[in-house]
Amino acid sequence: MTETRELRRRACELVCLTDPVEKAARTRELPALGLLADPEADLPEPAGVPGRPDRPVQVAPRDVPTRGMATPEARAALMHALAHIEFNAINLALDAIWRFSGLPQGFYQDWLKVASEEALHFTLLTDHMAAHGVAYGDFPAHDGLWQMAEKTKGDPLARMALVPRTLEARGLDASPAIRARLAHAGDHKAAGILDIILRDEIGHVAIGNRWYRHLCDAAGLDPVVHYPILSEAYVVPVLRGPFNFPARREAGFTEPELVALEQAAASARIPPRETAAPSAAPSRSPSSAKPA
Repeated sequence: MTETRELRRRACELVCLTDPVEKAARTRELPALGLLADPEADLPEPAGVPGRPDRPVQVAPRDVPTRGMATPEARAALMHALAHIEFNAINLALDAIWRFSGLPQGFYQDWLKVASEEALHFTLLTDHMAAHGVAYGDFPAHDGLWQMAEKTKGDPLARMALVPRTLEARGLDASPAIRARLAHAGDHKAAGILDIILRDEIGHVAIGNRWYRHLCDAAGLDPVVHYPILSEAYVVPVLRGPFNFPARREAGFTEPELVALEQAAASARIPPRETAAPSAAPSRSPSSAKPA
């Protein structure tokens, strides 16, 4: 086992861990080890990917508790849902590192950074939940994000297109309203955590955009033209507004991509309400697009 192969092997070990606290802690430590990836290593898929605890119970999306703000329990359910997203995001980043071979070293280092930051987000959320007597696993959760990871596990181009820059990018759109409602309810600690998450998630979506375009270029594909082909092939639901255009621009979406996003929503007869008009000037400061 050469040192260069260690990063992908280690990521594979971590994605199989079932204890969420241990997984988050060890993932946060991983960048400090200074490991490199062996892009050509053939790593067979182990049993139990991704590793998860027995709880939360996985249910259909319609059966997940209402994530409102009216009661402490409703706010706890919301924070739990956010923590579940971040736990899935740890697994997704680790999975990208070990699963996909033959890519530049920068790909693996980018997703190592993402994995570590997602682990921080999960820790911040679960620590805040613990202060209010709630633990990860206390509420049921759904598995939509990982289901798309399963669908795209044989194609890194599809994974980059449909997970970080589609499903995870929804956090850029949804977070402003969630953050505002948490602050209005008096949970300023949670609102501050969402500020941190948005700042980092803009970068994570940008990484997805960067490698999607890299893989499109390598295959001689137009990223804008190829995206709806992938969306149809993998049965991706049409995204609903409001769209956080400033955050999406900062995450690297181009104007043609934003126009296509808006048109797709309109063609599905879903009013694409905006947080900023598509023609507005790009935002360059994470604070101007908070939160996520």
